[in-house]
Amino acid sequence: MSLVHVERPAAGDPEGLLVLHHGRGADEQDLLGLADVLDPHRRLHVASPRAPLTLEDWPGHHWYLVPQVGYPDPETFHAARAVLGAFHEEVWDRTGLTPEQTVLGGFSMGSVMSYTMAFDSDRPAVAGVLVFSGFVPTVDGWAPDFASRSATRAFVSHGRRDRVIHIQFARRALELMTAAGIEVDYHESDAAHHIDPAVTEPATGWLSGTVVARG
Repeated sequence: MSLVHVERPAAGDPEGLLVLHHGRGADEQDLLGLADVLDPHRRLHVASPRAPLTLEDWPGHHWYLVPQVGYPDPETFHAARAVLGAFHEEVWDRTGLTPEQTVLGGFSMGSVMSYTMAFDSDRPAVAGVLVFSGFVPTVDGWAPDFASRSATRAFVSHGRRDRVIHIQFARRALELMTAAGIEVDYHESDAAHHIDPAVTEPATGWLSGTVVARG
């Protein structure tokens, strides 16, 4: 495989695929426990890759360098985009699951990569994007393609007390997607920069409706 990763298989024949992308300074194990929360009946195959970048004096793994929040470093961003695309292709080929059966999810920097891969005009359209505390990136050489992805659903959760990624990034993503006709299940809370436990129940229902019911 192109990236170090962990997987949680479905209990039987998988009805879809959930790919979870971890946040800055974490690793492939970080969100794996979330799989059983979001998919308690184990209907989905779940894969969680490790980001390719390590930084001196920084723990864990990173998808790209951060010169400014909202504006990834182009070189490392495009490198991550390429290797992550290869990883998704490998999982689809190996499992027999398809982009139309796939939800791309993540937290923080991992949500940025989920937005990127879901709304990249060079990538196949997926069923949905499940983002916690992220943003649609602004980066030289890439722009989101929302217009051709109106069938892709989105679940967005963000905390108003988030001091790492401001709530305005989530509100801007909501504006961009709804303007393009994308169905968005949007949740704000008083959380800081973490996944609010209160949103896991609606996220679970959304995930089932996006992949299992429509698969």
